[in-house]
Amino acid sequence: MTRQMTGAKMVVQALIDQGVDTVFGYPGGAVLPIYDEVFQQNNIRHILVRHEQGAVHAAEGYARSTGKPGVVLVTSGPGATNAVTGLVDALMDSIPIVVLTGQVPTFMIGSDAFQEADTVGITRPCTKMNWLVKDTEKLSATIHEAFHVATSGRPGPVLVDIPKDVQFASAEYQPKAKARTAHYQPQVKGDLETITQLVEAIETAERPVFYTGGGVINSGPAASQLLRELVDATGIPITSTLMGLGAYPASGKHWLGMLGMHGLYEANLAMHGCDLMINLGARFDDRITGRVDAFSPKSKKAHVDIDPSSINKVIRVDMPIIGDIGHVLEDVLKIWKARGRKVNREGLAKWWTQIEKWKAVKCLTYKGSDTVIKPQYALERLEALTKGMDRYITTEVGQHQMWAAQYLTFEDPNRWMTSGGLGTMGYGTPASIGVQMAHPEALVINVAGEASWLMNMQEMGTAVQYRLPVKQFILNNERLGMVRQWQDLLHGGRYSQSWSEALPDFVKLAEAFGCKGILCSDPADLDDAIMEMLTYDGPVIFDCVVEKHENCFPMIPSGEPHNKMLLGDAKTEGAIEAKGAVMV
Repeated sequence: MTRQMTGAKMVVQALIDQGVDTVFGYPGGAVLPIYDEVFQQNNIRHILVRHEQGAVHAAEGYARSTGKPGVVLVTSGPGATNAVTGLVDALMDSIPIVVLTGQVPTFMIGSDAFQEADTVGITRPCTKMNWLVKDTEKLSATIHEAFHVATSGRPGPVLVDIPKDVQFASAEYQPKAKARTAHYQPQVKGDLETITQLVEAIETAERPVFYTGGGVINSGPAASQLLRELVDATGIPITSTLMGLGAYPASGKHWLGMLGMHGLYEANLAMHGCDLMINLGARFDDRITGRVDAFSPKSKKAHVDIDPSSINKVIRVDMPIIGDIGHVLEDVLKIWKARGRKVNREGLAKWWTQIEKWKAVKCLTYKGSDTVIKPQYALERLEALTKGMDRYITTEVGQHQMWAAQYLTFEDPNRWMTSGGLGTMGYGTPASIGVQMAHPEALVINVAGEASWLMNMQEMGTAVQYRLPVKQFILNNERLGMVRQWQDLLHGGRYSQSWSEALPDFVKLAEAFGCKGILCSDPADLDDAIMEMLTYDGPVIFDCVVEKHENCFPMIPSGEPHNKMLLGDAKTEGAIEAKGAVMV
């Protein structure tokens, strides 16, 4: 039996068939037929954001905390162009997003019509794939195909541009089962011969390390469980990129902490000194590698990734394995167990002895204060007072983001949402809204800097409208903190345009939005203020006034290798004597 329906109804029906329960969007003339269909159904919640960039970031937060694709609906022209930043953010961080945009009628395309833009042309480099649908007959199948592409292989954003006359016209609806998917079936099983080579290397390595990324989390919960089993069974130390936090628990005895530009001392020196580096689902980005020609110079390198284009793109490896992390880890464990569960125990014991010496440096030590809140202290107290709760953390971008990664701990995947590759200021607030929509009973906290937070503060209106109790924890140093830090360390302290002279009163701003505002500037009051934030049953803007010129350490200066870290001035004597550390 054929199902004739309008293009607008096809859009909604396709979303329902794909299991979508939430859409983040903003209406406009070119999508009014779709919005009319949204109004006439009760299967999908529509969340009205205040800006289209906020819609995509909210969908990212939803996607990253659930593992399901996030969905966005916006209008043509500026609606689509406002979504571009979020699209690139999702592309860089491999987040599955389906963005549906309106377009002027097909007969007006190219005429510079009102709110017309070449959306497909503009977003081609910003998406994994995009489509302009000029025929209603192809609309439903294209949407189903878009979901398949977004969620298969290396996840990413896709976009479907739908002219207004295509939404009005009627055609036969194509169900999900008939969607065109055979053309895109990424390889998920790794090459067993190369996997066996990796197992042989694990058996003999004296100084191995696992280097994990967001690909482990994207692979699904099973991949994280297999990773934990492999790490704990072999006793090999493990570190992670910013995007991979939570795949292995921070309380695990083999955990070294995050590595990279602001990674931990022990993690970075382990990467520099290892003889076997096993990259699982990370892309060797520059914030991790530092100077490429000096990256992990003495190691054999394995790289497991579902994206063939990531293999040998930045770092040449000895054991390239194309496949899904979960499938590959399953095979690694099977082969390793079948071969007798062997590791170089003597070599590992010496390796861990060296790592413990690096840990003794206590690289996150900082000078405390009784008169001003240090940002590190604020996050230490936030961690202590929320540990064990059903907690999700989002962040903005800057110093606070790095401190959050250093001082907050994650025991499970999908609990940490941050902008990694693009470094998008303004990401955290809408992302926290997306997370809270997906997990209405959970504690969702956005760790922010005041400058980054202001970029999408309008989304607090969304939080209030939908009664979302998101907590905005703003570390307010009245500076563009990371910009100022680089100016301090690399540009002679010339603070060119790195602070605002007209910041709002955040408590009054909170009241204007209709939510709760809290101000704290005294370390002695901090615990009580945090508890007030946590116990309030609605959205909160917490203005935590912190030390203005605190720097984030450790830090690998741009273009330097892992063993050329800058350490702060409050480290132990061990840090001063530690090879490769530079005191500032």
